[in-house]
Amino acid sequence: MPSILDTLSGHLDDNALRQISSRLGADQGATSKAIAAAVPLLLGALAHNTTQGDGAQRLNDALARDHDGSVLNDVGGTLQSAPLSGGEAILGHVLGDRRDLAEQAVARSSGLDASKAGPLLATLAPLVLGALGRVRQERGLDANGLAGLLGGEREALTTSAPGVMGAVSRLLDRNQDGSVVDDVGGMLGSLFGKR
Repeated sequence: MPSILDTLSGHLDDNALRQISSRLGADQGATSKAIAAAVPLLLGALAHNTTQGDGAQRLNDALARDHDGSVLNDVGGTLQSAPLSGGEAILGHVLGDRRDLAEQAVARSSGLDASKAGPLLATLAPLVLGALGRVRQERGLDANGLAGLLGGEREALTTSAPGVMGAVSRLLDRNQDGSVVDDVGGMLGSLFGKR
């Protein structure tokens, strides 16, 4: 069965990369690296949140209510017309007070201008939740199944991109100082293929 990352990366093709780069006013190479950092970061944050209190149930409810995966039916149209406000609201829930640190991590690891990392995350957040919602629906998952799925996704990403996921873990670990490694950029390209 395809992973969430597989489901999403199938929709983040060269056309989507051009649209996102254009929307951000950024170089396609830096945008590609930033996407490859941002998606695992968002998935890691979602996985982390499902282990906190009623986080899994809240995410399950949000997916059932607002994110059925239909956003993936027309990624190009979504990228062209969707306001960033929806993604901003998602980031508030997913990253909370770690958002600034997440933006800095994406910018540092990709070479994307720091002022563009926030809009990139806001652009990607609805797509990530859409992919998660689609997988949830296809597999008939409840809150526990969703938590298990995200935990498995985090483990797979840790194996394939340990530097990225180590940075994500440090970012989300409230007992640390929030600093992230600067040398993960070289590990990112493989997540979305060679660009």
